[in-house]
Amino acid sequence: MSKVILALDQGTTSSRAVVFDDTGAALAVAQQELPPIYPQPGWVEHDPEAIWSTQIDTAREALAASGRSLADVAGIGITNQRETTIVWDRATGQPVHNAIVWQDRRTAEFCARAKAGGVEALVRGRTGLVVDPYFSGTKIRWILDNVAGARARAERGELLFGTVDTWLVWKLTGGALHVTDASNASRTLLFNIHHRDWDEKLLGIFGVPRGMMPRVVASSGVCGESRPEIFGEAIPIAGMAGDQQAALFGQRCVIPGSVKNTYGTGCFMLMHTGGQVAESRHQLLSTVAWDLGGRTEYALEGSVFVAGAAVQWLRDGLGIIRSAADIEALAGSVSDAGGVVFVPAFTGLGAPHWDPDARGMLCGLTRGSTAAHIARATLEAIALQNADILECMQADSGVALKELRVDGGATRNDLLMQIQADVLGVPVSRAANAESTALGAAFLAGRAVGIWADDAALDRLWQRDRLFEPAMPADRVAALRHSWTDAVRRARGGSS
Repeated sequence: MSKVILALDQGTTSSRAVVFDDTGAALAVAQQELPPIYPQPGWVEHDPEAIWSTQIDTAREALAASGRSLADVAGIGITNQRETTIVWDRATGQPVHNAIVWQDRRTAEFCARAKAGGVEALVRGRTGLVVDPYFSGTKIRWILDNVAGARARAERGELLFGTVDTWLVWKLTGGALHVTDASNASRTLLFNIHHRDWDEKLLGIFGVPRGMMPRVVASSGVCGESRPEIFGEAIPIAGMAGDQQAALFGQRCVIPGSVKNTYGTGCFMLMHTGGQVAESRHQLLSTVAWDLGGRTEYALEGSVFVAGAAVQWLRDGLGIIRSAADIEALAGSVSDAGGVVFVPAFTGLGAPHWDPDARGMLCGLTRGSTAAHIARATLEAIALQNADILECMQADSGVALKELRVDGGATRNDLLMQIQADVLGVPVSRAANAESTALGAAFLAGRAVGIWADDAALDRLWQRDRLFEPAMPADRVAALRHSWTDAVRRARGGSS
């Protein structure tokens, strides 16, 4: 029998594991919810031990359900929610605080002071990022400054930092490996994407001791093995990438100018830009896409903080739908949003605004507004946020997009995908394999252990499920975008 890859996909709302064969088919999938912790408004945490326990339980479940023996497993690929920050004791492995999730905004005041102090240009030039609570660097600082004794312990070399990939590898190897890959490292505010190493100047600015930082390894390459007792045999750990870079690789957007968008809790649009850093003039991020054995490639990225989370709010906060899947029928029961515009800035606004103080807003309501209008406005909000990002991306790159490849749970909503094609004005191509993020991790690991010989072998595995062509009249698109821009200005505290 052919060899298989175990992909670990640790996300914001759940931990998943998928076993893939050499055709890219998912032989087995297991998933467990990961409950968030909300200590106070604007703060979002996870229990690090719950991250580990849910991920390892799903891995064992998927392996058991795959019908394949441990001898068939050629390697493990890991992909993860990025920026989420964990600090733990080097000797005991015990976290000193809950994981601070990428959505958390507790460091907004520090970021505002840092920007006022003039560090933005330096940070941007070295990391490709903006100074924002989204990224890991300010979260590490917060833990060191707010957990009793943490800073002194870190300076003595007793504490380690890691994003979720680092934490999982540490646990899988019993503390033998403290590593991350370049794609995750590039999301910390502490990694120089030009020199591809931790930046001493930035470590000093953010008050993070160098000894806390993991060793940076290739995104595709064997860096170690899991402890034999975890699965019954040692398995090579052969691939790692942040979830959005993994999805870019899984969608086979490996040619400069190709773009994918993943629809989950938020939306994350990435354009592959090749072997050179593409600097943005429109507040997008320049980030490492992956490191393939010494060949580093880059991407432009725009992040929407609230997408699927807005649908969850309709379900859990307003109670106007029973399940997330119900929104398509409800929104489709009206031909438009009836003038209602929804800006779901629950945790501020991401690209291209980077406004942590923006707040959610429903406007244009009348006595005639219904739950269906609000539902349709929610789908439009998701699509319009992405349209803003793509407009910036095309301006930065000089590339006119021919097709947007999409993945993630919300892409099953045909109405959302049609609205997305309409407001973008370009075809939207939905992947046949909905597991693009996990598949990307599997591809990276599989390349390292020889399951797939080259990019061409991987390219042959990608298939389209459906193509959505733009159909909305141009004047209606223009009116939608005008109303949206006005509503965003209001959500940011501006007048109409």
